[in-house]
Amino acid sequence: MSKNVLIVGVGGGLSASLARTFKANGFSIGLVSRHLEKIKSLGDEVKAELFQCDASIPSAVHTLFKAIDRQFGELDLVIFNPSQRVRGTIVDLPIDEVKRSLDVTSFAGFLVAQQAAKRMIKRGSGAIFFTGASASVKGFPNSSVFAMGKFALRGLAQSLARELHPQNIHIGHFIIDGSISRFSGLEMDNLKNRLDPDEIAKSYLNFFMQDRSSWSWELELRPWLEKF
Repeated sequence: MSKNVLIVGVGGGLSASLARTFKANGFSIGLVSRHLEKIKSLGDEVKAELFQCDASIPSAVHTLFKAIDRQFGELDLVIFNPSQRVRGTIVDLPIDEVKRSLDVTSFAGFLVAQQAAKRMIKRGSGAIFFTGASASVKGFPNSSVFAMGKFALRGLAQSLARELHPQNIHIGHFIIDGSISRFSGLEMDNLKNRLDPDEIAKSYLNFFMQDRSSWSWELELRPWLEKF
């Protein structure tokens, strides 16, 4: 029986690789984006159900999951990818942009996880994965807002792992420690310090396939030349 994966915050990079990888391994795909026209081509490629939603708005996320219940079915895996960067010194950061960044990067993760968990607890199984970054564990100059959002998302994931693992719901947090670029041919030598999104996607799949006797809650991924 086919399993269902919902990918929230879909773009052309890692999300697209995740959709293709899980589709190739027999999953039915649901894709969520604020702008459906940007993901229509990918949706056609992986024969996905498409859903429009701003995941930072509670009522929109509630409506999204009601639509998923009707149109897509029970979810085996939900992957949360959205984030929004705002760079600047602490004295110059616009407050409204800071709040928007935190809403997208972390509060939206809570909203999506809450709706997914309600259904998975009732079902007795499932998995929720969160995409982190270097900023999940390292705060950089002029990047305090992104660090706040990613630190919060990691805290959410760690808490949910302790809360939901005993209820047979696998929580995963992925620290993508480096820049992501798709490789091809001669570019390999120039991009050897970056992560290939297709290879990252394989790690998500392998994480999902873990036996619950040895579940991880976090995985850190970086290219072999990335400093840490």
